[in-house]
Amino acid sequence: MPLFILLGLYTGRRKEAILSLRWPQVDLDAGYIDFEIAGRKRTNKKRGKIPIPPRLLPHLRRARKRGTDLGYVLHVNGERLGDIKRGFAGACERAGIKGVSPHTLKHTAITWSMQASTDPWQAAGFFATSVETLLRVYGHHHPDYMREAAERIGRRPQNVRVMA
Repeated sequence: MPLFILLGLYTGRRKEAILSLRWPQVDLDAGYIDFEIAGRKRTNKKRGKIPIPPRLLPHLRRARKRGTDLGYVLHVNGERLGDIKRGFAGACERAGIKGVSPHTLKHTAITWSMQASTDPWQAAGFFATSVETLLRVYGHHHPDYMREAAERIGRRPQNVRVMA
């Protein structure tokens, strides 16, 4: 469960993308994870290829030592993990967290990225979502949200004649 949570928080990917991730999709030397699966039917739920966040890299290196060349990143004795709902719910209960699902990790990752002043275009690319969706759903978390409006309020417009 810890590696699943770390992958969710540091990549912002959905549960199925994380659970289906295999080691050939992870290039620890070049520092990339390709969440796309060859031959997979394209849907609106994009996966994408991303650089591995620096804080995730040591966890993946340790996990790689326990895996097989072609196997799943998250596994039990080499077998792909099935449904993690009960395990995730149990971990949340032990941590005293309520109202959380695996999808919450994706929301948290994007929210943290916006709070850290990440350029929306960069964040949209990393999280495999559109800039429009990113701004509509998470834009209010960005520190610059409404900053321009606040700075300009009260300024007299240039070259504008006031009507009497």
